[in-house]
Amino acid sequence: MPKVSKRASKKGGDGKEKKRGPKRGLSAYMFFANEQRENVRAENPNITFGQVGKVLGERWKALNDKQRAPYEAKAAADKKRYEDEKAAFQAEDDSS
Repeated sequence: MPKVSKRASKKGGDGKEKKRGPKRGLSAYMFFANEQRENVRAENPNITFGQVGKVLGERWKALNDKQRAPYEAKAAADKKRYEDEKAAFQAEDDSS
């Protein structure tokens, strides 16, 4: 007969759920990778997860500033969104 531990499982914390803030903004590279990932997988059907990341990194490095500009703009807009949501979250948290 297998031994069964009689310890009660204890989860960390005091039982109060911590409020989660807004998600961080994505980087320009992450916008690029999210957009291009399916293309890389379609072009290389047997590629592993790690190899997809390497190919994406190589493609990102090969882009010039003009080609990166749309992703940089998306990243800047997402950073602004995050900062606005963070300020609202902190104001709400401070008022409670």
